[in-house]
Amino acid sequence: MRNIFLFIRRYFVFLIFLVLQAVAIWMLFSYNRFHRAIGLGLASEVTGSINAQVDKVDDYFHLREENRRVHSMNDSLLNLLRENFSSADTMQRMVVDTLRFDSVIQFRRYIYRDAKVVFNSVNSENNYLQLSRGANKGVTDNMAVINSDGAIVGLVVNTSPHFSQVMSLLHTKSRIPAMLKGSNVSGTVRWDTKDPRFLNLEGISRDVAVKKGDTVLTSRYSYNYPPGFIIGRIETIETEKATGFYKLQVRCATNFNSLQQVFVIENLQRAEQVQLEKDTEKKMEQERRTTK
Repeated sequence: MRNIFLFIRRYFVFLIFLVLQAVAIWMLFSYNRFHRAIGLGLASEVTGSINAQVDKVDDYFHLREENRRVHSMNDSLLNLLRENFSSADTMQRMVVDTLRFDSVIQFRRYIYRDAKVVFNSVNSENNYLQLSRGANKGVTDNMAVINSDGAIVGLVVNTSPHFSQVMSLLHTKSRIPAMLKGSNVSGTVRWDTKDPRFLNLEGISRDVAVKKGDTVLTSRYSYNYPPGFIIGRIETIETEKATGFYKLQVRCATNFNSLQQVFVIENLQRAEQVQLEKDTEKKMEQERRTTK
């Protein structure tokens, strides 16, 4: 207490000056409209700047929750895409009396489920990801995985009750049916284990017009991957004289070093497609034996 009184005594004149200065400024801004307007504007600018910085700090601490909310919303919107539905057959109609048969019924083909990446590797020849969604939440083998930008990530190859293992595009056994946007010419995308930023597009004939920057999409000829999702863009173009095909390097659209949120895509008609292929092979084999 003694130190406080000594401080006041020592700086008494200066403290009185500050008090009188504050009173004078208050009277100036209280009884003069011009100065009041300037003061309010200055105060608003200062408080606004402070609030903006505080808001940035608050956003930083709530970024994780906001990211989760937006990703969940994207999941809902992706499930409403037109491409997820197949239209009914309109070439044949059944007419009963004078009632019209509804020919615009659509059937859902793809379902999207959001998931979080809990493990990811990029430095080995056979890279995998692990997701925080497993068999208990509807994930099964052979489901495609895309990132938040809609770029292909890989394919689910194994599941546990609470997690799923994804074979990344950066895997020696990964083969993605692909096509060039615009021409729809089909090929296959694989990784040569050299650089995680680049993939190779094979099977494109040299008579096809290809230029740097062309977009490579998933092909419609796949049971696992929905068509039209981006894989990457053509980076370099070379020709193989011995084969008559291009040697195309594709810059991968997915940045595997920063993957956090993904979507798992289920093809609801995959089982039927696979079963039909097996039955066809079995039928052809039986016909071959009978013709001998």
